Amino acid sequence: MNLKEIAALAGVSTATVSNVVNGNYHKVSAATREKIEKIIKEADYKPSLIARTLATSESRIIGLIVPYISHDTDFMENPYFAHMIAVIERYMRNHGYYLMLRCVQECSDIVKILTSMSIDGAIFLGVFHEEVDNIREKMGNVPVVFVDTYFENASIVNVGIDDYRGGYLQAKYLLSKGHRKIALATPEFRTTGVIRERFRGFTDACKESDFHLEEEDIFLSSTIYKHAVGIGQDIAFSKKNYTAVASFSDMVAFAIMDALKQCGKSVPEDVSVIGFDNIPETEVVTPKLTTVSQDYNWKGEKAAQLLLDMIEGNEIKPHNEKASVHITERQSVKSI
Repeated sequence: MNLKEIAALAGVSTATVSNVVNGNYHKVSAATREKIEKIIKEADYKPSLIARTLATSESRIIGLIVPYISHDTDFMENPYFAHMIAVIERYMRNHGYYLMLRCVQECSDIVKILTSMSIDGAIFLGVFHEEVDNIREKMGNVPVVFVDTYFENASIVNVGIDDYRGGYLQAKYLLSKGHRKIALATPEFRTTGVIRERFRGFTDACKESDFHLEEEDIFLSSTIYKHAVGIGQDIAFSKKNYTAVASFSDMVAFAIMDALKQCGKSVPEDVSVIGFDNIPETEVVTPKLTTVSQDYNWKGEKAAQLLLDMIEGNEIKPHNEKASVHITERQSVKSI
């Protein structure tokens, strides 16, 4: 049985049957959808994705690329990625698309493969600026949206947040609470990107408040939990007796809180801790984490929406869309 025969049995057009098969339920009434799905089930109809792709030049498959994930790690080690993936998958599913997820160590590992596959578009999370031009060149006419990507002289569509403001707010908040012995836990911040912008905001806020962040106050840490625990222990045993720690990741903040507890220190009584992202887990740790809050639901849905607009032929000019951030105050920072 084919679409035409199903349409005749249901008394509708083949386009209506196609919408049901492809998951475009918002275009079909509930009663019509139920009738068509009943016929499909009784006929044991299974649409051919390959045939549909050849006929329409559309696969309804979206590539989602999570870069810089090494061979011995996975994206679940950073819950931020897991939540972003969930938001984008839900949006695509609700609009009749399928998500193909790939974690890579370098973007160059996947772009050649993507162009040989029948994908309708792709989303790249957190790409380093030096890879942007190569991705755009190799992807050709395939619509691409970037997330959390800083770039120079590249005509791309990017969705992100005001990372500079986030770092600025972190420092201002701790300083407003009376803290003058502050440690900063951060990944490498000297290259262009999200972390550098957060670092610039943090240090600019310190300078404005006549507070000097010494080099020894900066602790380089990856976002891997077990590594960040070691950094937290270094902070706990430092002779500077820090009263506060800022982290550019909630996951690192969790690890530091754990390390401080292991070393006999209490949060926030002995040391205050502030994170960044406001992932849902911030409300279930003890104490609940004060953090810089970003709307990753908006960010993921906006990236998905822009990509589908591009796929559907709407003109989306290159631009960099940023959402603001704010402090979500909970229990992990005290005034001194």
